Amino acid sequence: MRQITRTLLLVLGACGTVTAVARAQELPEGVTKEMIEEGGTIYRGAGLCHACHGQQGKGIPNLGADLSDDDWIHSDGSLDGIITTIKNGVSGDESTVGTTMPPKGGSAISDPQIKALAAYVWSLSRGGK
Repeated sequence: MRQITRTLLLVLGACGTVTAVARAQELPEGVTKEMIEEGGTIYRGAGLCHACHGQQGKGIPNLGADLSDDDWIHSDGSLDGIITTIKNGVSGDESTVGTTMPPKGGSAISDPQIKALAAYVWSLSRGGK
């Protein structure tokens, strides 16, 4: 079934008709829609992410990168890569805007919250809301 879904997505992608709904069928292992929703709440709240990346994840000039596109600067865009970036942060030297992202965005979120947050950020770059 998973192979059929991937094939269908490849065909739809080639036609330019892949939608967020079709992409949502290919969640990373262990990620649920509920986890993504929880991550959105963390993003806009306890995670403090919205302060630099904006409410919709589109980025804020000279503060935080756009998380809604598929151009990954400090990660390969995988769930694990995003988790690593959230946990470790980004130094000012590595930052494309010169602004440091502290580990966990300077928040006190837990490892399960980091995973939910990463799932949300992952979904943003794949047409999620």
